[in-house]
Amino acid sequence: MSMRSLASACFGILFAATTLAGTYSLTWSTDKEPVSYQPGETMTFKLQLVEDGKAVAGKTLKWLRTGDDGQKASGEGVSAEAQPVELKTAAAKPGFVRIEVSVFNADGTPVKDAKEHPLKFEGGAGVQPQQLEGYPEPADFDAFWSRQKARLAEVPVKAVLTPVDSKNPKFDAFDVKIDCAGGKPVSGYLTLPKGAAPKSLNAQASFRGYSVCGADQEFHDNAVTLQINAHGIENGREPEYYKALAEGELKSYCFRNDENAKPESSYFNGMMLRVMRALQYLKTRPEWNGKVLIASGGSQGGLQAVTAAALDPDVTQCFAFKPWCCDFGGINLGRLRGWRPDYTDGIAYYDTANMGKRVVCETFITAGLGDYVCPPSGVSVLYTNVRSPKKAIEYMQGSTHGYNPPNPVKQTLRK
Repeated sequence: MSMRSLASACFGILFAATTLAGTYSLTWSTDKEPVSYQPGETMTFKLQLVEDGKAVAGKTLKWLRTGDDGQKASGEGVSAEAQPVELKTAAAKPGFVRIEVSVFNADGTPVKDAKEHPLKFEGGAGVQPQQLEGYPEPADFDAFWSRQKARLAEVPVKAVLTPVDSKNPKFDAFDVKIDCAGGKPVSGYLTLPKGAAPKSLNAQASFRGYSVCGADQEFHDNAVTLQINAHGIENGREPEYYKALAEGELKSYCFRNDENAKPESSYFNGMMLRVMRALQYLKTRPEWNGKVLIASGGSQGGLQAVTAAALDPDVTQCFAFKPWCCDFGGINLGRLRGWRPDYTDGIAYYDTANMGKRVVCETFITAGLGDYVCPPSGVSVLYTNVRSPKKAIEYMQGSTHGYNPPNPVKQTLRK
């Protein structure tokens, strides 16, 4: 691997930039689409430091390369006005390379971005992501979920709706509690356009990322929408209520290895029972047109959305943005680990990638090439596993789990 300066005119490049007046930023590019590389093919990254749109010389760019191939390297270069700093690497097998770049002044202090955070680039590139295979799933995966559906069927679908002030005057809003197996109710907010006629609306179930908080009101002009919180807790409570839960019974939820040793005792069990029950309730709404049922969410919400689509064949569209918990066993195959629970035999029943094998509806997925909460390798396994005849995955360069750069390079694969 090498890092040196070369004239940018030498390459046709894909370009993404973040430039804010009076602040430092990095521009970056790759010599081809970022997930189109072949095994052993050279990947070329170019990075240039700019201020007010003009290249800045004399700053040190330090880089770290890691990857699903187990290789690791580091180095540095110096920014110049006329030429970008160039980094070259390659990977011999399917998977992703992760690139992290930080910028330093001559005295060793970090260069700051517009928000006074250390300026960084976090991204990468992929080699044949469609060739990645997940860790083997449990042999009784479907039998387990049949048992969970039977548990849920023993509890009638009974809901209590309490009108609440709507954040959108064109919609009615309700706090909803729905009886459910697993010890906690489904808890969320239901919204629908005022005066909606019977059988006039799509139905949408929406799910939230990893957090200890209530649901929020979500509005779609043509849908009756139910957004639920992950825990069956109260919505709209004071901050102290959620803080007490986060520091008490919900501290590190989903991460307890003793609970995850068996699928029945995992925290995910109750969460997914509530996902299924939320869909069952939406299908009882008189406004639902009986045709379009959407599941959507990001991160943990993406895990829930894919689970919804896998376990309820009536789901017609699934939107999973940077979905969490894809391919738990990938670390057993040498892939970079994300921020998620340890692999156990029990937690494999909640693997988003395993759920993907049961998804047959239209599906749209996103992945960040710098996201190592939900690594692009696992999200790619999910995409490959989805059985839908209409599916797409969008990879975003320079995107981490909590950040999407303005005007980023995107590459979409679709079927």
